[in-house]
Amino acid sequence: MKKYKVRKTFTFDGKRYEAYGDTEKEALFMMFEKKKALEEGRVVVSGSMTVAEWTKTALSSYKQNVKPEVMKDMTTRIRKHILSVLGSKPLKAVKPLDCQAIMNSSAGMSFSHVTKLYQELNFIFSTAVKNKLILENPAEDVVKPRAEKGRRQALTPEERRAFLEACEKTDRFRIFQLMYYCGCRPSEAIACEGRDISITDGVAILHIRGTKTVNSNRIVPMPEDFYSLIKDTPPAEPIAPNAKGRHHTESSYARAVSSLRREMNIALGCKLYRNQLVPPLPLRESFVPYELRHTFCTDLAKKGIDVRIAQRLMGHATIQMTADIYTHIEDQQILSESFKILGKSQGK
Repeated sequence: MKKYKVRKTFTFDGKRYEAYGDTEKEALFMMFEKKKALEEGRVVVSGSMTVAEWTKTALSSYKQNVKPEVMKDMTTRIRKHILSVLGSKPLKAVKPLDCQAIMNSSAGMSFSHVTKLYQELNFIFSTAVKNKLILENPAEDVVKPRAEKGRRQALTPEERRAFLEACEKTDRFRIFQLMYYCGCRPSEAIACEGRDISITDGVAILHIRGTKTVNSNRIVPMPEDFYSLIKDTPPAEPIAPNAKGRHHTESSYARAVSSLRREMNIALGCKLYRNQLVPPLPLRESFVPYELRHTFCTDLAKKGIDVRIAQRLMGHATIQMTADIYTHIEDQQILSESFKILGKSQGK
């Protein structure tokens, strides 16, 4: 653990501040800089800062080159899972146990979420250590909870029927139709606007302005029936608006997901009592809308679309990501045809 040899303290406007250094000269310099910042009314970077104050400073200082979409996702996660717990605490008051509690609260979430949360927690405190605001990183030795890399699956025939039936009842599910018919990621579906719709050589085209990978910015042909539903969207307006006619927010998207699950459960035969679903619910608990995008890819495989074309349509960073889905489909086909391959009759 890093131990500084010299510590200086001073008081400004009734509040006590500390400055550290390996030498007397270094500690005095740090103290002078803090005093100067206070006198000029600037934010003072010190161990007395709260976690929220330092996080804002660290993000603006070290994440300037991060794409807006990625930054929004990161700050939302930090605010929801880290700052909601530690935001008001002084940096120097945070203990390893506090950080472990945050990681423990992510148990059961996706592998991706757990990994990102772990990285962001360490980013906040490791940068504080580098700036000599605290002596050690309290998140350095936290243990990540168990999280499995869940394999996305395509909709079953019954789930597909229920999804399409739910979409026929309302236009609230346009955002999910963009995933199903065009292979959009949720964030891409939210961003799609009327200006992204066009006709090229007699084919309806959606320009997906993705940013996640180099290949994310792409064009995808649309089925005529779906095109007819969205073709009149004004250029600057979202194709899949929320209830207020604007781009979906995190909360409005969550409400849309909840509504979709409800309607799919009803379409699958779930009973209602006083307008509430009666358990057991027929729609599997693991269903997430991202599987609509996976279904789009598996449909490409079943149609015999070349894997390289599928990679472009999906906006995958590497062809291996697409090939993994194609291989999964081939394995299923082999199993379904196993009796024919073996020259046996099913059930004998």
